[in-house]
Amino acid sequence: MAGGSFAPGGVAKERAEEYKGKVTLFVVMACTVAAVGGAIFGYDIGISGGVTSMDPFLKKFFPEVYEKKNHSSENNYCKYNNQGLAAFTSSLYLAGLVASLGASPVTRKYGRRMSIICGGISFLVGAILNAAAVNLAMLLLGRIMLGVGIGFGNQAVPLYLSEMAPAHLRGALNMMFQLATTLGIFTANMINYGTEKIQPWGWRLSLGLAAAPALLMTVGGLLLPETPNSLVEQGSREEGRRVLEKIRGTRDVDAEFQDLVEASEFANSIKHPFRNILEMRNRPQLMMAIFMPTFQILTGINSILFYAPVLFQSMGFGGNASLYSSVMTGAVLALSTLVSIATVDRLGRRVLLIMGGIQMIICQLAIAVILGLKFGADKELSKTYSVLVVILMCLFVAAFGWSWGPLGWTVPSEIFPLETRSAGQSITVAVNLLFTFAIAQAFLSMLCAFKFGIFLFFAGWITVMTVFVYVFLPETKGIPIEEMVLLWRKHWFWKKLMPDSRESGRGSESP
Repeated sequence: MAGGSFAPGGVAKERAEEYKGKVTLFVVMACTVAAVGGAIFGYDIGISGGVTSMDPFLKKFFPEVYEKKNHSSENNYCKYNNQGLAAFTSSLYLAGLVASLGASPVTRKYGRRMSIICGGISFLVGAILNAAAVNLAMLLLGRIMLGVGIGFGNQAVPLYLSEMAPAHLRGALNMMFQLATTLGIFTANMINYGTEKIQPWGWRLSLGLAAAPALLMTVGGLLLPETPNSLVEQGSREEGRRVLEKIRGTRDVDAEFQDLVEASEFANSIKHPFRNILEMRNRPQLMMAIFMPTFQILTGINSILFYAPVLFQSMGFGGNASLYSSVMTGAVLALSTLVSIATVDRLGRRVLLIMGGIQMIICQLAIAVILGLKFGADKELSKTYSVLVVILMCLFVAAFGWSWGPLGWTVPSEIFPLETRSAGQSITVAVNLLFTFAIAQAFLSMLCAFKFGIFLFFAGWITVMTVFVYVFLPETKGIPIEEMVLLWRKHWFWKKLMPDSRESGRGSESP
């Protein structure tokens, strides 16, 4: 069988210089529609923090939190410390974690489009349930359905974007997912700012409007073509080549198509991708699939995005002021992602990750110092220091927006060979959602216990991840996705783990 002579990953040789084609309107439209999945993800992140700071919502579902917020002299850091309230936010990500594991075989067997459609339908059902919720059980069921949508959408969309994009612009186009996520967060913050004034049902509008991008994602999934990689993997070579020619805008796609065919033949010889991904030759990619999403969450960004209104209110900002501040951070996040899109394929992944890490460390340390000296259990920040904290948070969010935000998804989605790509993306999504769930569930309690030390906690992790990137992550810009596996053999550390023989590429899973 042909696969026996392939290098690990199924690609026999480097052919990147022979790739032809350009960015066509077809690619841009397909990637834009697919990235709507990111918009829904961002909307759900942004909307929950705003809704949980609205009095009518708290009064209906979490009356004990409402009482502490409005009629208690409890420590400012602890007024929102409630596990039920945290579960409202975190249940979505726990459901997403479970769904992402089930999404892998669907994505591999039935294609990226099917997972995108499944995600869109789940989002739509969840949005309707949340908007119509009359009790906590119905509210949580809606969040769980949204989580299923996230599991499928986050598993399939980054793969779809990576496989549709030409190699030299893959980083920028792949970041459409993160850009859409940041725009979703900003939109959610704007909507929360408006619906907070609509009493007493504004929160229903905030939650229900998630149905709009969910419908767009579902319809878009029905209209989008499948990726050439997935079509070839499923045995539809002629259709795969036809789509490849269409998205590249040329019939001269022999080199890229040959890479797809070789990778597909090898991929189809692997019957158990999750078992295969544990083999030593796939160890570098597995480590990145685990550590990149872990570090992305341990920047602390989700704590700020989930609970921005709650966090600002805990610091003494009024209701409108806290929502307005979260709108600012959402806008900064969206704009900073544009910086990453413009520079990622010129400066590279490593430079952006390291520079972003340094800026985030400085901001977290400065916020901790200000809160430690000027804010306490029973006193509020002065106007001057409040403005300074908002500025520092915006600088922190900006650094995340052009570094770990988009690249935490881009790097894992582009490094796996075809035979383990869906499994690798499932692991990436599952790890991301696991730590997102953990932080979402624990943050309010951590804020109460650590106080300003919570920012020192995250600064420490950002230091660790910046060193990790400097030491262990090779530069991936400009390398075709089907030849990415050859990169690890050139890295000073990972090459020590790679098998010496080209014949070992088939691993232990010969059919």
